[in-house]
Amino acid sequence: MDTKSCLLFVFLSFFSSAVISQDKLKGYKFQEVSLLESAFEKAQLTDKNYMLSLDADRLLSPYIRESGLIPKATSYGNWENTGLDGHTCGHYVSALSFMYASTRDIRLKKKLDYVIDELERCQIKNGDGYLSGIPGGKEMWNQIRNGNIKASSSSLNGKWVPLYNIHKIYSGLYDAYEIAGNLKAKKMLISLTDWCINLVSKLTDQQIQTMLKSEYGGLNEVFANVYSLTSDEKYLKLALQFSDQSILKPLEDKKDALNGLHANTQIPKVIGFQQIASVSNNNELSRAAEFFWETVVEHRSVSIGGNSVREHFNPSKDFSLMLESREGPETCNSYNMLKLTKQLFLQEPSSKYIDYYERTLYNHILTSQRSEGGFVYFTPMRPGHYRTYSRNQESFWCCVGSGLENHGKYGELIYAHNSLGDIYVNLFIPSKLDWKEKGVALIQQNNFPQQDFTTIKLKLNNKKKFALNIRKPSWVTNGKISILVNGENIDVKDLGNGYVSVDRLWSTEDLVKVILPMHSSAEFIPDGSDWVSFLHGPVVLAAEMDTLSQSNLTADGSRMGHIASGQLLPINQVPLISGNKSELAAKLIPTSNTPLSFTADAIIAQQKYKKMKLVPFYSLSEKRYVIYFPYSTLENLPEKSKAVERAEMEKMKLEQETVDLVNTGEQQPESDHNFKGEKTENGIFRENHFRTGSGWFSYQLNNKDLSARKVQVLLYGAEKNRNFDVLINDVLIETVRLNGEKGDIYFTRDFLIPAQLLNKNIVVKFQTIDGTKIGNIFQVRLMK
Repeated sequence: MDTKSCLLFVFLSFFSSAVISQDKLKGYKFQEVSLLESAFEKAQLTDKNYMLSLDADRLLSPYIRESGLIPKATSYGNWENTGLDGHTCGHYVSALSFMYASTRDIRLKKKLDYVIDELERCQIKNGDGYLSGIPGGKEMWNQIRNGNIKASSSSLNGKWVPLYNIHKIYSGLYDAYEIAGNLKAKKMLISLTDWCINLVSKLTDQQIQTMLKSEYGGLNEVFANVYSLTSDEKYLKLALQFSDQSILKPLEDKKDALNGLHANTQIPKVIGFQQIASVSNNNELSRAAEFFWETVVEHRSVSIGGNSVREHFNPSKDFSLMLESREGPETCNSYNMLKLTKQLFLQEPSSKYIDYYERTLYNHILTSQRSEGGFVYFTPMRPGHYRTYSRNQESFWCCVGSGLENHGKYGELIYAHNSLGDIYVNLFIPSKLDWKEKGVALIQQNNFPQQDFTTIKLKLNNKKKFALNIRKPSWVTNGKISILVNGENIDVKDLGNGYVSVDRLWSTEDLVKVILPMHSSAEFIPDGSDWVSFLHGPVVLAAEMDTLSQSNLTADGSRMGHIASGQLLPINQVPLISGNKSELAAKLIPTSNTPLSFTADAIIAQQKYKKMKLVPFYSLSEKRYVIYFPYSTLENLPEKSKAVERAEMEKMKLEQETVDLVNTGEQQPESDHNFKGEKTENGIFRENHFRTGSGWFSYQLNNKDLSARKVQVLLYGAEKNRNFDVLINDVLIETVRLNGEKGDIYFTRDFLIPAQLLNKNIVVKFQTIDGTKIGNIFQVRLMK
């Protein structure tokens, strides 16, 4: 059996093993669930207005250009004309589909139909089913087709993650058909998938796996979806071929091998594993997906539900970098984790999935858009820092694309149902469910989480018997949930999966009241270190700290405009929590007349912060904030304060002297610094990223204030026989010869920049000599 056939055989062989036998749930169609007045409805409206303000012709421009037609408008800027051209249009098609289905606003349908029609023109002009805005994509795909594959995490054959890019239009076409009912989109999706089958038809599975070293979004999910639409086995085969074995194998073995990996590269792969499992009735891939979910949620997520630092999974036993960095959890990660959570919940309903879904929805997704528009990329966990918001007609990051989708999807999992007609009430978001097929409607109204109850009124064509299965959240003390029907307390059946059931003959106008007593809790960061956050029910509480001005609250159009690059507040100057760990939450005192507002003067160590209030994090847009507080016992408080101050002084000194920084070997920092190279690879050593190679690589650093005087490089002392030149703006500065004499430590080397080379762009290049390799470069700093 050849290599190509072998991998497919391994996949298909276990499809005939265990079959998922449980009665799965189904979500309701977007058209069946409408939001009522709430913070979620407001966010939906803000997002809808932004969608309507975008110029479809500008978003379409890369597709029209690459098909050889004449664009009707110039492309948008930022990521849309620096290599990731066209990715936003794919998200836009999905977002229009969700928002139209959710709101039935005909303006959205007109926009969607126009975009699909224009994309069809491009696909017809291409002639082979191809459809993309990737600059020079056709030539690159021809290289791939012929087996010439040069893949790294951030590029493929010199292009910025083209598989990831094209995945967005695949998903858009699927959503346009499946969610919004655009029939033309289905035909286009199948043609584009057939193009991909042709693309890889002469490649071995090993060559395809090599290609998948480059971020590819959720292509395996999309191809599984095409299989579900057509029942044609060739699309299932393609989904299997586009499943990354290097990620799947450890998950099947229940091994957490995620440290250092680019988080949002991995999450969509796992969504694809679960989707293949779903359409193929297989438990093996599903168990791998579930293990991934448990690993990320239970060991790698902070209290708001997000994960990652600088886009990568930090060590699960060390969250220190998370608490120091400007670049905390990425919104795209949570967008994708919610997709995976929905899949797993519908397969096996359990409140643990919805507990996480709710936590992330309120505390990360809802907060990622401000009231006048603009989306967040990173949500720093560093105390005293802030978030940067996109500029509506200028910023086009990945988190703008997923952000467009997020706020049109709030209705997707408020309710679900099984094949018996039983309804699951999962989330306590004011909304109306109109299940015309069964003649059942219900209206959920509340002021949750400001008030700790919700009401559900039924509207029925005639009396009906079914079960109303209501989630019993983990944040409600066991046994404290109570349910009233038409004002009377009733006994409920505990389903054993975090749900209680009311099964009866229902009449129209029946009123169900669900009382959900909330309490405050203290939650330490997952590595167990002395950093604590506070919640009330599912709501993360944060303290407002507007002690510093922020220079880029709203982003500019630069490649790194998504990073909150303003001044850091020294950690020794943030509020410190002290007291008995088991009593911290009880020390939060509600303030009068303001729901979900608390004082914590009994446990805040510094006198100047005694009057500080803790309020829902989702209410603190455009503010500096504290979610995680440093903690100490009372007896250790003096030494703790001194230790924090000593450590912070060194870090802040380095911060103040740094003009620009590249965390080498990491995907987005390298892309943002115009990484180029030949015969080079990246890796992880002791959970630190690096780049090396037997050729050369370079970065462009930003010396915008002309204050830089040197380049500082972080190296490892025990490396031997590594000889390379360091060039600045193509001028040889120094030859470095590593002989291991520094030993088992990291150390820095400084390279002074000649005065004649000092300009706004400093290109630092590393190049091998003597036939050796470049030393592992862990970090490159531009210093004052």
